[in-house]
Amino acid sequence: MSASKRKGTAWESAIVAYLIANGVPRAERRTLAGAKDRGDIAGIPGVVIEAKSATRIDLAGWLDETEAERRNDLASVGAAWIKRRGKASPGQGYVVMTGERFLRLLADAGYVPQPPLNDITPADPIDTTPGRPHRDEPPLDRDVVNVHLPAHDIPA
Repeated sequence: MSASKRKGTAWESAIVAYLIANGVPRAERRTLAGAKDRGDIAGIPGVVIEAKSATRIDLAGWLDETEAERRNDLASVGAAWIKRRGKASPGQGYVVMTGERFLRLLADAGYVPQPPLNDITPADPIDTTPGRPHRDEPPLDRDVVNVHLPAHDIPA
Protein backbone atom coordinates (compact mmCIF):
# COMPACT_ATOMS: atom_id res chain seq x y z
CA MET A 1 0.00 0.00 0.00
CA SER A 2 1.38 3.43 -0.93
CA ALA A 3 2.04 6.12 1.67
CA SER A 4 -0.75 8.23 0.14
CA LYS A 5 -3.23 5.32 0.39
CA ARG A 6 -2.22 4.64 4.01
CA LYS A 7 -2.72 8.32 4.83
CA GLY A 8 -6.20 8.29 3.25
CA THR A 9 -7.20 5.06 4.98
CA ALA A 10 -6.03 6.40 8.34
CA TRP A 11 -8.08 9.61 7.83
CA GLU A 12 -11.20 7.63 6.87
CA SER A 13 -10.76 5.41 9.95
CA ALA A 14 -10.31 8.49 12.16
CA ILE A 15 -13.55 10.01 10.81
CA VAL A 16 -15.45 6.76 11.41
CA ALA A 17 -14.12 6.55 14.99
CA TYR A 18 -15.04 10.22 15.55
CA LEU A 19 -18.58 9.68 14.22
CA ILE A 20 -19.10 6.58 16.37
CA ALA A 21 -17.82 8.39 19.47
CA ASN A 22 -20.26 11.21 18.73
CA GLY A 23 -23.49 9.29 18.27
CA VAL A 24 -23.32 7.71 14.79
CA PRO A 25 -23.06 4.01 15.76
CA ARG A 26 -23.42 2.65 12.21
CA ALA A 27 -20.61 4.71 10.68
CA GLU A 28 -18.26 2.59 8.57
CA ARG A 29 -15.78 2.83 5.72
CA ARG A 30 -17.12 1.92 2.30
CA THR A 31 -15.27 -0.21 -0.22
CA LEU A 32 -14.22 1.37 -3.50
CA ALA A 33 -16.83 1.12 -6.24
CA GLY A 34 -15.16 2.74 -9.26
CA ALA A 35 -17.41 4.91 -11.44
CA LYS A 36 -20.40 4.25 -9.19
CA ASP A 37 -18.56 5.21 -5.99
CA ARG A 38 -20.91 6.39 -3.23
CA GLY A 39 -18.43 8.10 -0.93
CA ASP A 40 -15.89 6.89 1.59
CA ILE A 41 -18.04 6.69 4.72
CA ALA A 42 -21.52 5.24 5.20
CA GLY A 43 -23.85 5.06 8.17
CA ILE A 44 -25.87 8.26 7.99
CA PRO A 45 -28.89 7.73 5.71
CA GLY A 46 -29.12 10.37 2.99
CA VAL A 47 -25.56 11.63 3.56
CA VAL A 48 -22.40 10.94 1.54
CA ILE A 49 -19.01 11.70 3.10
CA GLU A 50 -15.87 11.91 0.96
CA ALA A 51 -12.73 11.87 3.14
CA LYS A 52 -9.69 13.82 1.93
CA SER A 53 -6.20 13.93 3.41
CA ALA A 54 -3.80 15.61 1.00
CA THR A 55 -0.97 18.10 0.97
CA ARG A 56 -2.58 20.19 -1.76
CA ILE A 57 -6.17 21.43 -1.36
CA ASP A 58 -8.44 20.96 -4.41
CA LEU A 59 -11.87 22.13 -3.26
CA ALA A 60 -13.40 22.34 -6.74
CA GLY A 61 -12.26 18.85 -7.70
CA TRP A 62 -13.24 17.35 -4.38
CA LEU A 63 -16.69 18.94 -4.44
CA ASP A 64 -17.27 17.70 -8.00
CA GLU A 65 -16.29 14.20 -6.85
CA THR A 66 -18.49 14.47 -3.75
CA GLU A 67 -21.49 15.62 -5.80
CA ALA A 68 -21.07 12.74 -8.29
CA GLU A 69 -20.94 10.26 -5.39
CA ARG A 70 -23.96 11.90 -3.73
CA ARG A 71 -25.95 11.44 -6.95
CA ASN A 72 -24.76 7.81 -7.23
CA ASP A 73 -26.06 7.21 -3.69
CA LEU A 74 -29.32 9.18 -4.25
CA ALA A 75 -28.41 11.10 -1.08
CA SER A 76 -29.70 14.55 -0.12
CA VAL A 77 -26.40 15.80 1.28
CA GLY A 78 -22.79 15.29 0.26
CA ALA A 79 -19.77 16.69 2.08
CA ALA A 80 -16.01 16.45 1.73
CA TRP A 81 -14.35 16.02 5.15
CA ILE A 82 -10.84 17.40 4.77
CA LYS A 83 -7.92 16.81 7.13
CA ARG A 84 -6.56 20.06 8.51
CA ARG A 85 -2.79 20.33 8.43
CA GLY A 86 -1.28 19.86 11.88
CA LYS A 87 -4.53 18.57 13.42
CA ALA A 88 -5.15 14.87 14.04
CA SER A 89 -8.83 14.99 15.10
CA PRO A 90 -11.61 14.98 12.51
CA GLY A 91 -13.34 17.44 14.83
CA GLN A 92 -10.67 19.94 13.81
CA GLY A 93 -10.98 19.13 10.09
CA TYR A 94 -12.92 21.04 7.47
CA VAL A 95 -16.32 19.87 6.23
CA VAL A 96 -17.10 21.40 2.85
CA MET A 97 -20.20 21.23 0.64
CA THR A 98 -21.83 23.27 -2.07
CA GLY A 99 -24.17 26.08 -1.08
CA GLU A 100 -27.00 24.14 -2.69
CA ARG A 101 -26.34 21.11 -0.48
CA PHE A 102 -25.96 23.32 2.61
CA LEU A 103 -29.41 24.78 1.93
CA ARG A 104 -30.78 21.23 1.51
CA LEU A 105 -29.21 20.24 4.85
CA LEU A 106 -30.79 23.26 6.57
CA ALA A 107 -34.14 22.44 4.97
CA ASP A 108 -33.96 18.76 5.95
CA ALA A 109 -33.19 19.85 9.53
CA GLY A 110 -36.22 22.17 9.55
CA TYR A 111 -34.36 25.48 9.77
CA VAL A 112 -35.54 26.80 6.39
CA PRO A 113 -38.31 25.87 3.93
CA GLN A 114 -37.52 23.22 1.33
CA PRO A 115 -35.83 24.85 -1.67
CA PRO A 116 -37.92 25.03 -4.86
CA LEU A 117 -37.30 22.25 -7.37
CA ASN A 118 -35.55 24.62 -9.79
CA ASP A 119 -32.79 25.14 -7.20
CA ILE A 120 -31.90 21.44 -7.15
CA THR A 121 -29.17 20.10 -9.43
CA PRO A 122 -30.89 18.69 -12.56
CA ALA A 123 -29.04 15.38 -12.15
CA ASP A 124 -30.86 14.77 -8.86
CA PRO A 125 -33.42 11.97 -9.11
CA ILE A 126 -36.70 13.56 -8.02
CA ASP A 127 -39.94 11.63 -7.76
CA THR A 128 -42.71 14.22 -8.00
CA THR A 129 -45.55 11.70 -7.68
CA PRO A 130 -48.08 13.18 -5.21
CA GLY A 131 -48.06 11.34 -1.91
CA ARG A 132 -44.75 9.62 -2.68
CA PRO A 133 -42.13 9.84 0.09
CA HIS A 134 -38.48 10.63 -0.54
CA ARG A 135 -36.23 8.07 -2.29
CA ASP A 136 -37.17 4.39 -2.17
CA GLU A 137 -39.61 4.44 0.74
CA PRO A 138 -43.00 2.78 0.17
CA PRO A 139 -46.00 5.00 -0.69
CA LEU A 140 -47.99 6.40 2.22
CA ASP A 141 -51.60 5.37 2.85
CA ARG A 142 -52.57 8.98 3.53
CA ASP A 143 -52.17 12.44 2.04
CA VAL A 144 -48.79 14.04 2.58
CA VAL A 145 -48.77 17.35 4.43
CA ASN A 146 -45.48 19.22 4.72
CA VAL A 147 -45.17 21.39 7.80
CA HIS A 148 -42.05 23.50 8.30
CA LEU A 149 -41.52 24.78 11.81
CA PRO A 150 -38.90 27.31 12.81
CA ALA A 151 -36.07 25.55 14.66
CA HIS A 152 -37.14 27.00 18.03
CA ASP A 153 -40.61 25.39 17.64
CA ILE A 154 -39.30 21.86 17.11
CA PRO A 155 -39.91 19.71 20.20
CA ALA A 156 -36.79 18.35 21.85
